[in-house]
Amino acid sequence: MSTDSPAPHSGTATDPTPAPDTATAEPKNGFDRFFEITKRGSTIGTEVRGGVVTFITMAYIVVLNPIILSAGTDVAGNNLAFPAVAAVTALTAGVMTILFGLVARLPFAFAAGLGINSFLAFSVVGQVTWPEAMGMVVINGVIIVLLAATGLRRLIFDAVPYELKIAITVGIGLFIAFIGFVDAGFVTATGQNSPPVGLGIAGSIATIPTVVFVVTLLLTGILVARKVKGALLIGLVSGTVLAVIIEAIWHLGSSVDNPGGWGLSVPALNGSLFALPDLSLVGDVSFDFSKVGFLTVIMLVFTLVFTNFFDAMGTMTGLSKEAGLADAKGNFPRLKSALVVEGVGAIAGGLTSGSSNTVFIESGSGIGEGARTGFANVITGVLFLLAMFLTPLAQIVPSEVAAAALVIVGAMMMAQIRDLDLSDFSILLPVFLTVVVMPLTYSIANGIGAGFVAWVVIRSLSGKARGISPLLWVVAAGFAIYFARGPIEQLLAG
Repeated sequence: MSTDSPAPHSGTATDPTPAPDTATAEPKNGFDRFFEITKRGSTIGTEVRGGVVTFITMAYIVVLNPIILSAGTDVAGNNLAFPAVAAVTALTAGVMTILFGLVARLPFAFAAGLGINSFLAFSVVGQVTWPEAMGMVVINGVIIVLLAATGLRRLIFDAVPYELKIAITVGIGLFIAFIGFVDAGFVTATGQNSPPVGLGIAGSIATIPTVVFVVTLLLTGILVARKVKGALLIGLVSGTVLAVIIEAIWHLGSSVDNPGGWGLSVPALNGSLFALPDLSLVGDVSFDFSKVGFLTVIMLVFTLVFTNFFDAMGTMTGLSKEAGLADAKGNFPRLKSALVVEGVGAIAGGLTSGSSNTVFIESGSGIGEGARTGFANVITGVLFLLAMFLTPLAQIVPSEVAAAALVIVGAMMMAQIRDLDLSDFSILLPVFLTVVVMPLTYSIANGIGAGFVAWVVIRSLSGKARGISPLLWVVAAGFAIYFARGPIEQLLAG
């Protein structure tokens, strides 16, 4: 199937029943023809609603990304200013989301990748300055663009077995759900070796924000089960209104000051809703790595490329499958363009000092609401650009409410496992490892790597080596190096 023509729409996440064949439907106008709205069985209203839901679900990144990046102190003792990071986070997410919607015409929104920003803040800047770290992010993006433009990234994508592509989808679903449970305080670290995590506090739901999460989750679940249009959006708005009322009555405040308070943001309007964005970090990049060893730079960039490359590939695979836009092999419309633009997101994120931007798994919430085209991305992107000026308003939705939507979307994506025949254990184990390693290590790339390595080793030693693509062997070997990069760095340094 050509990557420049879409697969027929196969039903929404909220309704597994195949949708009517709209592939031959006549577009209403040039706008409809460009985004293929009618062709994919969608409407402008559905796309707008899906774009809004995706933004609401992702809006937390405008708060969380600066929390993570501003916490990292570089070798020169400098930190990134919180307001400036918040501004460039919204700016880059808005620009890249719109660009992807116009070029790839898919409903996959962009924002600063959580895995990479954490790696930058807690690993990279311990060895270089922030401008140098962002320079490495730019180099990482250039490499990814070259891999995509030359077709090598597509070849690697095609070399992945169908079973692992489905496993990636399911694993991302569990990962999304786990993020939601943790963000809501429903699952917490116990501080003990056994068990390391538990329900709430001491095995009990102990805070009002977590109760709000449960209420929002159940309400949204009921609406989805009853196939109510706009179920996710209704759930998010209802949960936020409930949270605002509760905060106005009990003044719970932030969990930083009150253990029973809200997580990332407090659902209250305090002061002005308008603020001019601080864009001073744009262009604050350095490519002078003379103060660190060449090997150190190579290993840091290698890690960035591997994390960026496979996180994005896995996310797009899962989202396209969930949207009904993937063919039998897991390919989706304009795949090459999508991979190139995703690499540009890394370059843009480095140049603005907001960290590498990539496709966000939370886009699944908009897809679950019915989004099927790039027009939904345009809506999400515009809202991100507005968020630069309305950061206080974007912070009203508490993470506990957004978390409920993530759990619902995770459940939807989990349903994809029905397409697999797991009677062959040489397939079952790699699929299982792909699915469980993602949430347990908080990394999509780790889950994909575990699945790739297991697939190559187990299938080849089970007499099925001929069915393994040579390229998959190379990628699996790369992941083996990726997993062992710590000892390798120490060995080479010695």
